[in-house]
Amino acid sequence: MTAHAAAPERVRRTWTPALVPAASVCLAAPVIFVVQVVWIGWILLAVAVASAVVVDRRAGVPIVPTPRAAPVPSLARDVFLLALGQVAVSLIPLKAELDDAAFVRFTLGLGGAVVLPYVISRFVFRDRAIRFPWRGGGRWAWWQWVWLVGVIVLGWLILPFYFVTSGVYMNWPVVDTPELIGRLFVGVGAVGIWDELFFVCTVFVLLRRHFPDVTANVLQAIVFVSFLWELGYQAWGPALTIPFALVQGFLFLRTRSLWYVVTVHLLFDAVVFGVLVHAHNPGAVSIFLV
Repeated sequence: MTAHAAAPERVRRTWTPALVPAASVCLAAPVIFVVQVVWIGWILLAVAVASAVVVDRRAGVPIVPTPRAAPVPSLARDVFLLALGQVAVSLIPLKAELDDAAFVRFTLGLGGAVVLPYVISRFVFRDRAIRFPWRGGGRWAWWQWVWLVGVIVLGWLILPFYFVTSGVYMNWPVVDTPELIGRLFVGVGAVGIWDELFFVCTVFVLLRRHFPDVTANVLQAIVFVSFLWELGYQAWGPALTIPFALVQGFLFLRTRSLWYVVTVHLLFDAVVFGVLVHAHNPGAVSIFLV
């Protein structure tokens, strides 16, 4: 089954027993990243996996992959992969820092959240659900190019007001030297790419095997926005990050292209980078209105 292949229609309904473990594994994210009571979040993840096992057994879906396994994907395996990714991220503090140790920490924690579910899915479960379709979708349509321009314009109009007036730019370290500015540029871009690899190509894709597209998108947005909260997008940031997460999921479905959603994200993050530099250096020349 490909990253975009839907599960059989009979299991792609919202109000089924599968919603309990799926909701539990996603609601663990705000507990871990927003409330920051990690041990309770881990309990929710364990409950999600255990309840998914129960759902699979009642539905007659084999949890242990076999050559003659039914074509219906295992909820328990997919929920386990989602839980594993969140555990990997929860092992590191997400405070934005720019020193070498922080770069190593983020590389290991965030990298593990993508690599571990992919490797286990592909080589242990022998499932091709998680894929990274960089070249999917073919040539970009006219509206895709228009949206790229729209992302830059909307970011230019909204992000300076958000970061400066709310004061959340202080969640990022002061960047007042060329080296720190360069490190911020690399860090913001790297995390932006990771967002799409994990939240869209892993979380959203796995959830979509069991739920309608809208339901899966909403569930992945819960995890997406919770992570961004701890990263620094606080105050009224969710009013921006929730629509962004939902739109990114929609664009991935519509375009079938990881390259496109990453491009959108990096353009948005380029504006974020510019605003952060501007906010920490208010006396410098800026193109922003705030």
